[in-house]
Amino acid sequence: MSSNFNPQFAKIGEILVQNGKATESGINEALAQQKTTNDKIGVTLIEMGFIEEEDFTSAFAEQLGYRKADNFILLEADSEVASLISEDFARENRVLAVQKSETTITVAMEDPEDVVAVDSIKRLTNLTPDILVAGPELLEKALDKVYGEIQKTTEVAETIESITVVSGEEGSQEEVDLSPDKASDEDAPIVKLVNLIFQESIKERATDIHIEPMEKQVYIRIRIDGVLQTIMTPPANSLSGLVTRIKILSNLNIAEKRLPQDGRFSVKSPGKDIDIRVSILPTVYGEKVVMRLLDKTGFDFNLTSLGFPKHNLGTFKKVIKQPYGMVVVSGPTGSGKSTSLYAALKEIKSERTNITTVEDPVEYQLDGVNQVQVFEDIGLTFGSTLRSILRQDPDVLLIGEIRDGETADIAVKFALTGHLVFSTVHANDAPGTITRLLDIGIAPFLVGSCLNLVMAQRLVRRLCNKCKEEYTPSNEELGLVGLDPSRVPKTLFKAKGCAECRNTGYKGRLAIFEMIPMARDLRKLVFDNANEDDIRQASLKNGMQTLREAGNARILDGTTSIEEVLRSTVEDL
Repeated sequence: MSSNFNPQFAKIGEILVQNGKATESGINEALAQQKTTNDKIGVTLIEMGFIEEEDFTSAFAEQLGYRKADNFILLEADSEVASLISEDFARENRVLAVQKSETTITVAMEDPEDVVAVDSIKRLTNLTPDILVAGPELLEKALDKVYGEIQKTTEVAETIESITVVSGEEGSQEEVDLSPDKASDEDAPIVKLVNLIFQESIKERATDIHIEPMEKQVYIRIRIDGVLQTIMTPPANSLSGLVTRIKILSNLNIAEKRLPQDGRFSVKSPGKDIDIRVSILPTVYGEKVVMRLLDKTGFDFNLTSLGFPKHNLGTFKKVIKQPYGMVVVSGPTGSGKSTSLYAALKEIKSERTNITTVEDPVEYQLDGVNQVQVFEDIGLTFGSTLRSILRQDPDVLLIGEIRDGETADIAVKFALTGHLVFSTVHANDAPGTITRLLDIGIAPFLVGSCLNLVMAQRLVRRLCNKCKEEYTPSNEELGLVGLDPSRVPKTLFKAKGCAECRNTGYKGRLAIFEMIPMARDLRKLVFDNANEDDIRQASLKNGMQTLREAGNARILDGTTSIEEVLRSTVEDL
């Protein structure tokens, strides 16, 4: 092709070849196919797998002399700007307003040469359109996301429009008229808003709700599959009413706005009984609320459903059926540690076994298991509860978390006197779990004697089965997670996004594990007070699969993505 190549006078196929996104043979094959389908050449090239939609969009924009709209600017479009154009018009004309200035409005369009649509946008907004080119699939995803947010914001606005804000004297906090009789009235706007937040959170399987005050609005975010997502942004004057309602439900001091407060209450919905733990923290813009949602009736996991590989599942089942010893699971908050241990209890419980748990909080209720909730405020600590349980003739004990030397000492004594003990600690990996127990203050010979197995775990998001798409990863991308290109299938799967998964590309989570059964050589290393690296090398020699390797196995079987494994694990050293 000549050096004075001008894309604005070239055919789309020539631009794709010039940019190295397609071959001439591929273009010719697509042109032949196009004669029978009458589709546009871009559609044909994409359907035949010669190019990605993004490649075609880039070439199309280059041909017409426009900029391409990237994923970020579309999916993070300002809903206030988008609302300047009605949803009906936007969908009919395949446009989305994403940004604006005093004189211009930036609009992503599937067909930037639709002069009628461009003129209509100028007339509707009284602004000069600045056009970006967007691919059809990405534009559709953005339309669903942005106008879905607009609809939800409208519902919230209608709900809170009758909230009355009463301003106090200068320097005082704003308060909402929420007397007890009004708070119990299900027609009260603030009650509707709080209930709407709970309904949306439960429907989306959220584990946490964040109510975050900012200068002009309140961000309501929920954690779905480990990632926070904004679901609504009511105005700042709704904050006082929201917090007051939650304080009333939690039996907290509604007048105290300077100190942190913690509380709890329950919410019932069809088929669910949700325990909600409340934490309130004063910030510069008002009180921030975080609520943890615990589904008391929702434990339907078993060891098989957790995602154990076959070789790990057999080992874990064998270890948890030992008559005594200690099993310790590590990981950050929200990594599924308690769920794994509950599944273990579910596996081994029987009429012949007395199982007792000490937890803070009790996350699920299990039939046939004696569960004790710790209440630090009244002196019912892990230590005091465990001392009492010594007289309760337990066979199996689950300790929610080993936090200090006292708890660790009692746990080890249980394990060394004919009891099976399960617990958790905070550590980065399985070898670090062993050294963490030593750091807490347990003598090396006790750790080496009582431990049966240590396990680290993380949760990774599952790719949405309805929209995940195949692609060919680059060698550089594979190298990021340590995969050898010569041993990887030609295609893997990546996130795309659809209505089913809230346009995230993921739905649900599964665990990945790093497991160390305590073999004889490892016990000797612990007796000798070996460092973490020596324990790691010995574990690898014995066949330990690291968290990164476990994640890579889930990439290769199409369960999750490279991006998700990078987010959840660190590089093996």
